Amino acid sequence: MVPSNLGEEMSTEVALPPEWEDDERMNFLFSDFKENRDVSTTDWDSKMDFWTSLILKICRSRGTVCVNLQELNKIFQRKGIMPLGLATVIQCMARCGKIQRESEFATNVDCGWVSWGVGLLLVKPLKWTFSTLIGSSGVTLKELFVVIELVKEKAAELLGVYRSSPVANHSLLSFQELRTLSSHVCVDESTLCMALLQLQREKQVTVSLHGGEKIVKFSQPGQNHVSPVSDVDLGIYQLQRSERLLEERVDALGLEAEKYKEEARVLLREGKKSQALRCLRSRKRVEKKADHLYAQLENVKGILDKIANSQTDKLVIQAYQAGVSALRLSLKDVTVEGAESLVDQIQELCDTQDEVNQILAGGALNSSMSYSILYTSIDVIVSIPSKPPNIFLCF
Repeated sequence: MVPSNLGEEMSTEVALPPEWEDDERMNFLFSDFKENRDVSTTDWDSKMDFWTSLILKICRSRGTVCVNLQELNKIFQRKGIMPLGLATVIQCMARCGKIQRESEFATNVDCGWVSWGVGLLLVKPLKWTFSTLIGSSGVTLKELFVVIELVKEKAAELLGVYRSSPVANHSLLSFQELRTLSSHVCVDESTLCMALLQLQREKQVTVSLHGGEKIVKFSQPGQNHVSPVSDVDLGIYQLQRSERLLEERVDALGLEAEKYKEEARVLLREGKKSQALRCLRSRKRVEKKADHLYAQLENVKGILDKIANSQTDKLVIQAYQAGVSALRLSLKDVTVEGAESLVDQIQELCDTQDEVNQILAGGALNSSMSYSILYTSIDVIVSIPSKPPNIFLCF
């Protein structure tokens, strides 16, 4: 067993093959490759198969999808000696398509992802040289290579984690939410990024920037490929975030109220009635605030339920899309007042949507009249101010 040093997120021991203890066999495996494979194809292929298999085994056991020559030299050091042929192994694996330079892997993703993948997704932008990008045949010590077989496995695993999670019904996730959700699958942020890039290649995920935040959208079961991020997606995402933040705030206020209650009890036992009274007043004030926010939270939950129930009706969704400007909010500088104002605006939207539902359900109106009333309702929705308040609560 030897320790694995690849990556700082995970430390594990790698089970080495039995021949690792055979000095004669290892002397051969640690020797460099002949320049001409035809001199002894059996020996050349035997050595190549040994190292290729072991590299894959190590990466899989660690949960990583990238390798570099420097770390492999450290891992495979035996009795103070490093293997001489690992650079040849990497070059051969690259020629066979088993691995790919990380720079090439990122830049080969479909349009729209090059700038995002290189500049934003890859956590520590790589020091890619011009020769790297045009395909230099040499292998530098620190240059990272993506193991194609493993990144495909990791991508499938990541998609499965999302679809089996409690947030599988959420159309959008923030990158940080996904990082937390997949922490047991992706040992570090770089691994997550590579898996996302692979899913993008497979048309199963799309990532975009909104308000300075990276947003991830997965394909849904039954879809051949992921659909573009829509205004409705963004609006629902904002509401879901405000729902979670309101829940956190209500819970925090509940704890604060309980704290004031306990302090009042202690002060009463000590005979400090005036101080105890102040604590009870503070508790009452906090409870009132909590009740108010809880009412807003219930409104948000009700709105999300209405949206979920209406999404099967194409015309209602179109009406919702027309008024989605009320949901498009920035991701910073948030206040409680902003959240409350949002709830009021969206409640108005839902009231109008109820009217649209009634119109659609009513068979007595003729077609032209129905559409006239429908678009009048849409105009009402669109009249909501174009610069809505921020909803992400800064408590």
